[in-house]
Amino acid sequence: MSQPVFWILRCEHRLLLLPGDRPFPAGEAGDFAGALAVGDYAGRRCLTVDLAEFPKIDGAEPTPLRALYAQAGAEAFALAGRATQLLDWQRNHRYCGHCATPTERLPDEHGLRCPACGLVAYPRLSPAVMVLVRDGERLLLARSPHFKPGIYSALAGFVEPGETLEQCAAREVREEVGVEIANLRYFSSQPWPFPNSLMVAFFADYAGGEIVPQPGEIEAAAWFLPAALPQLPEPVSIARRLIDAALA
Repeated sequence: MSQPVFWILRCEHRLLLLPGDRPFPAGEAGDFAGALAVGDYAGRRCLTVDLAEFPKIDGAEPTPLRALYAQAGAEAFALAGRATQLLDWQRNHRYCGHCATPTERLPDEHGLRCPACGLVAYPRLSPAVMVLVRDGERLLLARSPHFKPGIYSALAGFVEPGETLEQCAAREVREEVGVEIANLRYFSSQPWPFPNSLMVAFFADYAGGEIVPQPGEIEAAAWFLPAALPQLPEPVSIARRLIDAALA
């Protein structure tokens, strides 16, 4: 009998989860072919696999990844987020990006190697910077057209080639709302599997300029006092933790 494990099973961008705070179905390591190792959960190895359809497991339901945080907490959400990123990487690199030959998995690491030209594709991360600009008690918050109605958050954007995190922070704030910042201070980071970002969050002080929202990127932006905040992002995101830390 093979080793007992937990399974993170995905089909059409949903996960098959059990109710409660132990959401991952248990099984054996040989239950599904082509599985990827994710890590450990509750004392067992955790494996993940993409399926054409879910198996029948009593009580288990297809569930969006975002819902997992509220159900089972940060550890389960982080592990499932890692699983989805690895599955996306495996699906997107089935063929070599240089010569189109089918790739092969490396035995001892997460890598897909081309047997023809030797190119190795590792899981991709896209670093993004988030900045909460402060002017005394006031917080500069904005909303994207892609946000849920009424939600405001800190400013954010992806790091460009050849750019430092500090340069990205200043550029993104300038581009998105037209203001300058100073005294950039690191807060924390968070893997964000929608689809493969690493969010790096900072505080910054307002250093001048008038708010001018970037057309097409920022729907609205304004200064807010702690007593009159708009609707904020869900606690699952580092944006919410950044704003909560500023208020504290």
